[in-house]
Formats: sequence, structure tokens, C-alpha cells
Amino acid sequence: MTTAFLPGFALGFSLILAIGSQNAFVLRHGLRGEHLLAICLVCAVSDALLISAGVAGFGEITRRLPGLEPLLRYAGAAFLLVYGARAFHAAWRGQEALDPAQSTPPGLAATLGLCLALTWLNPHVYLDTVVLLGSVSTQYPGEQGLFALGAITASFVFFFSLGYGARLMRPLFARPAAWQWLEAAVGVIMWAIALQLVLG
Repeated sequence: MTTAFLPGFALGFSLILAIGSQNAFVLRHGLRGEHLLAICLVCAVSDALLISAGVAGFGEITRRLPGLEPLLRYAGAAFLLVYGARAFHAAWRGQEALDPAQSTPPGLAATLGLCLALTWLNPHVYLDTVVLLGSVSTQYPGEQGLFALGAITASFVFFFSLGYGARLMRPLFARPAAWQWLEAAVGVIMWAIALQLVLG
């Protein structure tokens, strides 16, 4: 089991470790304690579906449909630009908007809709899960399922650790200024990723 499971776990974990739009979203809601179980499940299950598709050979579709990649890239960039602008606006508004004790949490449907958009409109997630993990899994003939299980397990471990571990940083974010810095950092991350997507 370790011959394919552990490499799958290690590669899957390393691919999602970098801070991106999805991770920043999970971190922010983890700090606020809003809809954590649902958010972590959506992120991890989405990864599981994409990883399974990649290992099953779905990566071949992107090679046969070259127009799909730029379409996903520009759609994702547009979405991230809008989301980044919202983060900058929230940072500029300051204490009233970012103090969790004084703000009304968004509804579950709206939160999960945004979570799904950040996940499925991000072209990088397809490159990482479908194409990269799918292609690497071919190095383990007969054990692709174990490789996929390792990568899927890494996704569940990461998102639940990030979401529920964020509470350890709540004392820091009791200060409204810390929320402003977090929102500004999220905006920078979103726009940086969007710029990277546009420039290819």
C-alpha cells in the first residue's frame, strides 16, 4: 500500500499547500468559525472528484480540446479579479465589516456557492489534480487507485486542518486591524493569481 499511497499523499499535499484563492477562503472562514464543516467537505470532495477523474484518464480531454484551457484560464482570471476587488473593499471599510462579533455571517447557500466557484473556476486546480496527478499515477501500474486514495486523503487532511486549525489564530484576529490585513492579503493573492492566468 505504501508504494503508491504515500507518494500520492505527499504529492497531493504539496500541490495544495501553497496559499491560493481556495485556501485563503477556507482560512478566512476558519477564523470566523462560519460553516466550517460544509466548506471543508466541499473543498475536499471537489478535490476527490477531480483527482479521481485525472487518475481515470480525464486528462486526455484537455489534450484533445486545446481551446478548453484558455477558456478556463480567462474565466478564472475574471472571477478572481472580482473577488479580489471585494476583498480590497472589505479591507478599506475596516472594523465594522471585518469584526466577526458585529457582522452577520453569510448564508450557507451563498457561502458554498462562492466556495464552489473558487474551486471549479480555478484553472490551476485542473492542472494540478486532473493533469499532473493523473499523469504521475501512471507510474504506479495496477496501483493507481491507491495513489489516488493517497492524494485524496491529503486533501481531506489539509482542508480540515486549515479550517479547524485557524481557531488557534483567533486571538490575533480579535483586533480589527488584523482582519483588514488579512482581507488585503487575500486581495493581493487573488489579483496575483489572476495576473498569472492572463499572462499565461
